[in-house]
Amino acid sequence: MSLLLTGIAELVTNDPVWGEQHTDPGDRLLGVIRDAALVVGGPGPDGTGLPLIEWVGPASEAPDADQRRHLGGRALIPGFVDSHTHLVFAGDRSAEFAARMTGRPYDGGGIAVSVAATRAATDDELRTLVAARVAEARAQGTTTVEIKSGYGLTVEDELRSLRIARELTPHTTFLGAHVVPPEYADRRGDYVDLVTGPMLDALLADGRDASPAAYIDVFCEPHSPHAFDGDEARAVLEAGRARGLGLRVHGNQLGPGPGVQLACELRAASVDHCTYLSDADVDALAAARGTTVATLLPGVEFSTRSPYPDARRLIDAGVAVALASDCNPGTCYSSSIPFAIALAVREMGMTPAEALHAATAVSGRSLGLDRRLAVGEPAELAVVHGPSHLHLSYRAGVPLVRALEPRVRRPGCGPSRR
Repeated sequence: MSLLLTGIAELVTNDPVWGEQHTDPGDRLLGVIRDAALVVGGPGPDGTGLPLIEWVGPASEAPDADQRRHLGGRALIPGFVDSHTHLVFAGDRSAEFAARMTGRPYDGGGIAVSVAATRAATDDELRTLVAARVAEARAQGTTTVEIKSGYGLTVEDELRSLRIARELTPHTTFLGAHVVPPEYADRRGDYVDLVTGPMLDALLADGRDASPAAYIDVFCEPHSPHAFDGDEARAVLEAGRARGLGLRVHGNQLGPGPGVQLACELRAASVDHCTYLSDADVDALAAARGTTVATLLPGVEFSTRSPYPDARRLIDAGVAVALASDCNPGTCYSSSIPFAIALAVREMGMTPAEALHAATAVSGRSLGLDRRLAVGEPAELAVVHGPSHLHLSYRAGVPLVRALEPRVRRPGCGPSRR
């Protein structure tokens, strides 16, 4: 069974094959096809159940299919890849947000509030909360999400956080080195030993392939008394790498620091935040373009009154720039990638095309994904209720985009879900 999606005013493919046909920089970057169509077939052999794309091109050349769906002149884009979230948590920190709006600075100390609430929650309570947050993101066009642990900070709580996250996504990250928990405040070295020893042992007890985490991450931030300095961060990352985990890094969020250059040196898949960068940091990111993505999280700057990263500086230097939400209870309780795109365009010097590409193709690359709408690729799709991707930032704050489930309707089974 196959499904023809037609009535597409603008199709964003992220495919250079279509991009080469344009001279406009944005259309070229996004591989735009106007008045387009796309054919979706059955699921691929990878076991995910996702249908595969069978054909892409102008609507005038579309082949026949078993079924047809008309999108009414809307734009169709690759589903967003949210490559940085902290969705496994309980509790509420809205009062902390209100305090920051009156001038209180962020230093990472509020994470302990979420740790206490998460430890106290049952598995079923956490499972319900995470599922609701993933559904909320999907309702805004996100089809792939990475989820970190980091609000347990004990062997048992980190393990259960990752197991719950793995029920909803294969893109999971062990963040036992989020902050030093209060019970270890005077024994920082012992906590680093816990993260690099018993925590990793528990995660990998059944072997790398059975681990509930694909990556290890660390909050490398000397400007926070609760986070980790460069030497501690190196110890965490090297321990994870030695056990076969991929690397991700929180770096240079609160001030200049070693996080970015450490990530580039160790060939991390991504270094995230990148708010305070020296010329040497930018040079390192540009040189590491083939391995390390700079993931910017503008929702955090919005929620903490911090300066926005200079995305224009990074892109012009040749850095691979991604966008993600950093949805978390303390510094950005928003799962909206369209919001991040609008902020990136308005505040960070990105063009609408660059921001969309960053939130799909480049963010996907940081998770080892090829996020193109091309033959043989999964049909990870989102529909924009407007004729162009420009509406994502042009109509900021309006719920214009949602994930599209291109399921073929079986005879006698009623309408397919959209």
